[in-house]
Amino acid sequence: MKVIVMGSGVIGVTTAWYLHQAGHEVTVVDRQPVSGLETSFANAGQISASHAQPWANPGAPLSLLKGLGREESALLFRLRADPAQWLWAIRFLRECLPGRTRRNTASLLALGVYSRSVLAQLRGETGIEYDAICKGILHLYTDYKSLTEAADRARDYRALGYRMEVLGASECVRVEPALRAARTSWVGGTYAPDDEAGDAHAFTRAVERYAVAHGVKFSFGCTVQGIEQEANQVTGLRVTNRLGESEVMRADAYVSCLGVESPLLLRQIGVALPIFPVKGYSVTIPIERPDEAPLVSVTHERWKLFSSRLGARLRIAGTAEWTGYDRAITPTRCDALLRQARLLFPTAGDYDQVQRWAGLRPATPSNCPIIGRSRYGNLFLNTGHGSLGWTLACGSARAVADLVSGRRPEVDYAFQ
Repeated sequence: MKVIVMGSGVIGVTTAWYLHQAGHEVTVVDRQPVSGLETSFANAGQISASHAQPWANPGAPLSLLKGLGREESALLFRLRADPAQWLWAIRFLRECLPGRTRRNTASLLALGVYSRSVLAQLRGETGIEYDAICKGILHLYTDYKSLTEAADRARDYRALGYRMEVLGASECVRVEPALRAARTSWVGGTYAPDDEAGDAHAFTRAVERYAVAHGVKFSFGCTVQGIEQEANQVTGLRVTNRLGESEVMRADAYVSCLGVESPLLLRQIGVALPIFPVKGYSVTIPIERPDEAPLVSVTHERWKLFSSRLGARLRIAGTAEWTGYDRAITPTRCDALLRQARLLFPTAGDYDQVQRWAGLRPATPSNCPIIGRSRYGNLFLNTGHGSLGWTLACGSARAVADLVSGRRPEVDYAFQ
């Protein structure tokens, strides 16, 4: 079949590749000049099945209430006169119920582990490079209550076949010696040895180049303005190309991988998606002293800070800000990340030469992505990955390629 993929972030590009592998003729359309320039550009870099517990969990409502009006809060809900935000928030609160949290965690863990194996296969087959580092993820906890809860969660993960160790404070330093210089303390941690890290933007560009070399077409500078449909089928995309000309692109099947733009476009044809933007921030720091920079990715659970070593750079990311489609960088949010990074890795990098970034994560209330067929028989969805887009990209891409091809995906997940 001829398939058009909308969006060229890490989700869209991997979807295009696996559709091509399945034997389809694939074209990717995106408004940007190259792939991976939006949410995939400077995220945390962690491929973290160990972060399967969703934002919507029993402790989230209190955390959000505490953060109201506090600019440096890790979780910041900015109240807006936006019905979509309030409807999303109501659904989010429902997903915080313990039973729903357990169900969503199991789904995300299964998809995350599957995706990681698919990524490893892709890396082995193609030889693409993206500053990959397979040293696991270490989660630090600053109080015994949180560590006890993490130990319980680790036990549940192990019951599902996922490796996670519970460590004392000194054992955390054994796993990541760069923490010896830290100017803050913790009581212990959990370690997921099979998790990874890597530059999602570099990966996306590398897969784009590899896909082009094997026949996938990319139409950059091409903005989808609307969707034509007839009965229960999509018949074409109305687009404006890079020359400013209007045209209609037609295919046998269409896949929306547009992230936070998906609900804005698809509501035009009556497809309602429970996706709302959640802004995240990152700072990227040149490494000056390699021996004092971490090799293991480190997550500070209290600060909601995530670190990854990407070649000669240290990426520090975090925070979740519900503020609509505002993409502006709030300096105080980045400054908080920098202060925390200095406490964890005080001598690792040049903190005066920092690249700041903010991007919008397409979040569903459950944090589980929407993967599968829409109400239109030939329109498929692969969107709503929230903070786990890089983690889930390859697995969800292969799954949606299977669904388009009429096959049952290999992973157990609640597909559309």
